[in-house]
Amino acid sequence: MENLMIQQKTALVIDDSDNVAVALTDLEQGDDCEVRFGNRVEVVTVLEDITFGHKFALVDIGKGESVLKYGEEIGRLREFVKKGGYIHNHNMYCDRGMK
Repeated sequence: MENLMIQQKTALVIDDSDNVAVALTDLEQGDDCEVRFGNRVEVVTVLEDITFGHKFALVDIGKGESVLKYGEEIGRLREFVKKGGYIHNHNMYCDRGMK
């Protein structure tokens, strides 16, 4: 009998207050991804392809709302992003860079 190894799709939350997770593998649209919050694990279905190391929303985040990573605001959204949606510089901006 052949041993089949199934690679789990995973992501990491840096701080409990974060509203984004970081993909620890390449994710494809529709993948169910295990998100690790310390000892807790939640499954989030990603809505788009997301490359290793990139972010996706853990909750719905509205236009102009803060993107939280490392427990800090790293930017704000240009548009509404649903839970599981890809977050990167195409839909996020930083106030610091606009002053």
